[in-house]
Amino acid sequence: MTARIPKLAIMDGMTNTFDTLIIGGGAHGASLAFHLARRGVKVAVLEKQFVAAGATGRSSGLVRMHYDLEPEAQLAWVSYQYFSNWGEMVSGDTSAGLSAGSGFTRTGFVQIVSPDQADELRANNAMLQKVGIPSLLVTADDVKRLAPSFYTGDFEIAAYEPESGYADPSATAMSMMQAARRHGAVLVQDCLVNGITLRSGKVTGVTSSQGGFSAPVVVDAAGAWAGPVAKMAGLDLPIDTWRHDTLFVKRPAEMGPSHPTVIDFPNLMYFRPETGGLTLVGLEDNNPIGQSPDGFTDKSQAGFTERAIERICRRVPVMEQGSLHSSHGGYDGITPDQRPVMGPAGPEGFWLECGFSGTGFKTSPAAGLCMSEWILDGAPKTADVTRFTADRFEKGIQIKGEHPYHSIWT
Repeated sequence: MTARIPKLAIMDGMTNTFDTLIIGGGAHGASLAFHLARRGVKVAVLEKQFVAAGATGRSSGLVRMHYDLEPEAQLAWVSYQYFSNWGEMVSGDTSAGLSAGSGFTRTGFVQIVSPDQADELRANNAMLQKVGIPSLLVTADDVKRLAPSFYTGDFEIAAYEPESGYADPSATAMSMMQAARRHGAVLVQDCLVNGITLRSGKVTGVTSSQGGFSAPVVVDAAGAWAGPVAKMAGLDLPIDTWRHDTLFVKRPAEMGPSHPTVIDFPNLMYFRPETGGLTLVGLEDNNPIGQSPDGFTDKSQAGFTERAIERICRRVPVMEQGSLHSSHGGYDGITPDQRPVMGPAGPEGFWLECGFSGTGFKTSPAAGLCMSEWILDGAPKTADVTRFTADRFEKGIQIKGEHPYHSIWT
């Protein structure tokens, strides 16, 4: 269970007036609070439960850079610098290692595609290398040498990122939030925002279960709840919810102490090692869209465990000798093109950082940095994320990579 940061209420003598209010205490809300606060902005994060209680706490935590869209790859590459140098760049504590605080673990990452997607893989790998990402094209035989327990007879080439791996999503959000608070940010937990106040077409603050808060800037970083929050500002965004289930299996001793982190398109699956001799498995198909984000997530949906076990055993046959440990579910926000929504929208002072469609954890450090630059400097500098604005939906634009893979959202 995610540990709570002690609840902070609005005490006597504490002002409820800020420069910026962030709705949502997940990885993105915490990152934006950190980047704003370190530049002297008076910022408050309003979280309806506790830090990482939503999509972040249920994230699979992959830290990889393989995308088919350059701006997302740039966000992931900049974010990787944070994950791998967390103690220096965020927590200020390097005594337990450079990645202390985020729980980043380097495993190497393998992107597997079917033979008919090999050309797209080559093109995307070239784009990643242009960005500066250490990504290599490898053969199926190379993957077999990296992971002898893997079945490699159904693909020809793969992309390999030797520096990638996974991190602890809850620890990452907690550490970023603590760093934001050291810079003066305020965290208010158990704070359900129930309204956004406007005057003459401009944001003036919010109303909540803990009273009113005033600020000329309000950011919707509410994850699976981002759509209803946007409606409070008069925006009807095409952001829905999607459910993602994961399970943990106990690896057999024959697999060894670890294995690479993998996205496996032929099997519509991803998996990565976890501490304690476990492997996390998630599937990319049959993930319901449109359910309430407040649904039951302590267990996975009926049939998920059987499908996931069958597929992990297909890729890693020796896993048949493993055993089921546990499973659970989670919810995140998804857009029609499965790309994020970032930037100003609706009334003056209202901003969006949401709709990351299940791939947002790994980009959250850089996304928060870009948003802070956009809010304070008028434009994002670290990466050009301006194409992710919400007005693309009104124009009928759906963002696609130059060399997209087959849709895995089935």
